[in-house]
Amino acid sequence: MNQKGHAVISGVSLLTDHDIYLFKEGNHFKLYEKLGSHILSVDGQDGVLFAVWAPNALSVSVIGDFNGWTNGVHPLFRRQDHSGIWEGFIPGIGHGALYKYYIVSHHHQHDKGDPFAFFWETPPKTSSIVWDISYQWQDEGWMRNRHIHNSLRAPFSVYEMHPGSWRRVPEEGNRSLTYREMAAYLPEYLKDTGFTHVEFMPIMEHPFYGSWGYQVTGYFAPTSRYGTPQEVMHLIDSLHQKGIGVILDWVPSHFPDDAHGLVYFDGTHLYEHQDSRKGFHPEWKSYIFNYGRYEVRNFLISSALFWLDRYHADGLRIDGVASMLYLDYSRKAGEWIPNQYGGRENLEAIDFLRSLNREVYRAFPDVQTIAEESTAWPMVSRPTHIGGLGFGMKWNMGWMHDTLEYFSTDPIFRKYHHNDITFSIWYAFFENFMLPLSHDEVVYGKGALAGKMPGSGLQKMANLRILLGYLFTHPGKKLLFMGGEIGQWAEWNHEGCIEWHLLRYQSHYGIWKLVGDLNRLYRREPALYERDFEPEGFEWIDFGDHESSVISYLRYSAERKECLVAVFNFTPMTRFQYRIGIPNGGWWRELLNTDACEYGGNGVGNLGGCNAMEEPAHGKPYSLSLTLPPLGMIILKQ
Repeated sequence: MNQKGHAVISGVSLLTDHDIYLFKEGNHFKLYEKLGSHILSVDGQDGVLFAVWAPNALSVSVIGDFNGWTNGVHPLFRRQDHSGIWEGFIPGIGHGALYKYYIVSHHHQHDKGDPFAFFWETPPKTSSIVWDISYQWQDEGWMRNRHIHNSLRAPFSVYEMHPGSWRRVPEEGNRSLTYREMAAYLPEYLKDTGFTHVEFMPIMEHPFYGSWGYQVTGYFAPTSRYGTPQEVMHLIDSLHQKGIGVILDWVPSHFPDDAHGLVYFDGTHLYEHQDSRKGFHPEWKSYIFNYGRYEVRNFLISSALFWLDRYHADGLRIDGVASMLYLDYSRKAGEWIPNQYGGRENLEAIDFLRSLNREVYRAFPDVQTIAEESTAWPMVSRPTHIGGLGFGMKWNMGWMHDTLEYFSTDPIFRKYHHNDITFSIWYAFFENFMLPLSHDEVVYGKGALAGKMPGSGLQKMANLRILLGYLFTHPGKKLLFMGGEIGQWAEWNHEGCIEWHLLRYQSHYGIWKLVGDLNRLYRREPALYERDFEPEGFEWIDFGDHESSVISYLRYSAERKECLVAVFNFTPMTRFQYRIGIPNGGWWRELLNTDACEYGGNGVGNLGGCNAMEEPAHGKPYSLSLTLPPLGMIILKQ
């Protein structure tokens, strides 16, 4: 009996025989409907049904604020179907109750949070919370049409952000915004700045704030640091109503060693590999999931589908894919175990990733999965039935590193590094690439984007403007980390926030205005997005002028109905009467110039456009004689 006089009732279950069959064979991907804590009414008694997978436990009890955290008062019952699941219905408790599982094993006794909890206490507290996650969504219009917004032939301009450090409230101890406060500011800001999607760094519950969410304990719960599950839903709902898609960072590559979490869950290596050469990540000091275990695959794929189902997420960015694919990732010789064929490929993880993507696209064909994968692994974003991993897109880390290396070089010496800015086109269509200027490049002493640029303050801003122009015209979808859109000087600090005060200065306001105009131009011109993943959507005009550090290319829409010209001058020297070949005659209007005064530039340009001449150049029948602004990009359209 518990302290309220209610005994645990056995025999109450949400699991059918079919559920158990799917669970055992590794094909149950909606476990969040069956395991964890669920508020029910049984024979007229309101209460909570608890169910947890702990096959090697000797006993499991629910402890909580409703029984004085006393072990043995509310024992769960082991199912007799060899599933390893323990269950029990506790009447008299409900929404908001704090709880943990007290698990006794052969080796020790310990308290564990619920792997399937929908809500957790705010760290450093570690209890799970019984929570009703029902919510009345108002985003029917978005959900009905999101297949259009999420299409690979649609514009994708993603604003990556860390929820805790986007804005702060200095009057209240410099605290982070709540989810509800974000809902009041973020959708309008993104709409004004022109982004199509926002990507939240992991919002799943994590014990250590300094991990930025990449050390997850609550795979079915948003962090309570900023509010409740319903307030997260309200934030996503508000973004959808403003036409903004939502991508969530999701981390199936590893999990932390916090005692209340998944590690050594039932007294054995349940979620992680027993052998540390496969089960422990030496670089991140965290544990690696056992992808060959059916129940673990159920857990992870259920988590992915949960966020798409219950939170209406429009996509998942999968963190650390490279670390999953290679058994020797971040390991020295002798610190890893080869696969059955003697190779370094993690066959179990590969099979898991393919299963994950198949199930995601089967259940939600109008979303996208995006891989953070930094190696030359082939066909990451190709369908599984032809041997690919099945992701919708892949981050182009090579483009990011080469581009930032080039832009950090003094313009005097860029002619010796011309290949850094042109090489990416040679592999641009091997995958469905997203071009990231992400958080990884503006932390740990790497400096902010503006700070990476060479030259004086004004030259740094000019370099940043042409970098942004290059991002928005290069084939591939776009991603920009918060702060980059205003050209802030300080590198990202999760304990601070964006340097919003800089918008009072013309140079920074000009960067923000340029990003908005680039976003609007990008969304308006099909030539900039329709054929991002097709070589027919891109054509060099000239990539060989290394002496001038100038490149130029054409972007085409579907069936080449529309054509844009992009020309870049990566030096601080104005270039007059610079001739480029073009396919058609007539008037070519200058759609955008990164050196425009309104962006903080010098206003050097072509007075709105240029007439084509019947003078062949670069293998084209016509040509333009242009004025190229210093450290500037121009975009023209016939």
